[in-house]
Amino acid sequence: MLSSARIIPTVPAVDLDRARHFYEDKLGLAPKEDLPAMPDGVIYGVGDGGLLVYRTDAPHGGATTAGFLVDDLRREMDDLRQRGVNFEEFDQPGLKTVEGVAELGDGSRSAWFKDSEGNYLAVTEMVRAR
Repeated sequence: MLSSARIIPTVPAVDLDRARHFYEDKLGLAPKEDLPAMPDGVIYGVGDGGLLVYRTDAPHGGATTAGFLVDDLRREMDDLRQRGVNFEEFDQPGLKTVEGVAELGDGSRSAWFKDSEGNYLAVTEMVRAR
């Protein structure tokens, strides 16, 4: 059943070398495995799961491709900024950021940035149930 399967978000990259530089140097992710059956792809270990970055000629989409759940959003943003990551600002119905952070309805907070290929990635601090 799919409900017990491990899910791996997939992120397209027109330039895989450039994308690897971004994910490894800017985000600090380490390759978990190269894919012999897919030489133009790499899986990065993230928590208990992974993130597949693969080469394609297809353009990226305008929506969030993958999100990282973190315990301290500001700490993660500070670390990523020191690595050269720039956070996006939004001011549209239902989504407004201040200094890159959107306050969500339940008290959770999110911030978005683009990878080297123009894909949106999110960093989110969720409210924990008490």
